[in-house]
This record gives sequence, structure tokens and C-alpha cells, in this order.
Amino acid sequence: QVQLVESGGGLVETGGSLRLSCAASGRASSSYGTGWFRQAPGKEREFVAAIHWIGRASYYADSVKGRFTISRDNAKNTVYLQMNSLQPEDTAVYYCAAHLPSSRYDPKASYEYDYWGQGTQVTVSS
Repeated sequence: QVQLVESGGGLVETGGSLRLSCAASGRASSSYGTGWFRQAPGKEREFVAAIHWIGRASYYADSVKGRFTISRDNAKNTVYLQMNSLQPEDTAVYYCAAHLPSSRYDPKASYEYDYWGQGTQVTVSS
């Protein structure tokens, strides 16, 4: 079992920054893949970023590439999503999710993930 708790969301102006945290318990964060997804009102959940359990290989949606950075602190069992140059279209509930290691891993597919956090709201004002 893996329990995930997101934090760090809030209200920020266009161009601002936020850092989201995904704190894990029950299993070391270095032993599974972690993804960030987001869901805006009236839209489907979409992939944002992910980090592989092997090394630091990371993946990003085109819409956030160059602005967002995913990282992992193994000592704190926490995965972070640094979000810079935020835009109103980044407004959504952000979820982190854990993928237990397997032979196949498509980091951008929500069905690949076994555990989900409760989400944290990010609102970017124009």
C-alpha cells in the first residue's frame, strides 16, 4: 500500500511559481514511478509530468515542458513539481499518483497508476 498526500497548491498570479509536494508513506518513493496529473473543471484528467523509479528519468507534457520540473527527494520520500511561469490555463486540481514497478510503464497513461492522492487546487489569476 502507498499513501500519497499532495500539498503546496494555492492562488498565484500569472507568471508566478508554485512548488507542489507529494509525500508518500508505506513504500519508498524511489521504488515506484510517480506521476502528476491535473484536471480542470469540465475537462478530463491530463498528464503533466512523471519520474521513473530507476534513476531520474523524467517525462513532461508538451504544454508544461520548459516551465515545470519534477524531482524526487528519496530521504524525504517526497516528489516535487516545481511550476514556473504559471498561466491561467494551468488552473486545475493537481494529483500525484504512484506506479508500482512493472515490465511496462507508460508514464503518460493514468491507467498505469496504482495509487492516487486526494489532489491540491492550483489557481492562476489573469
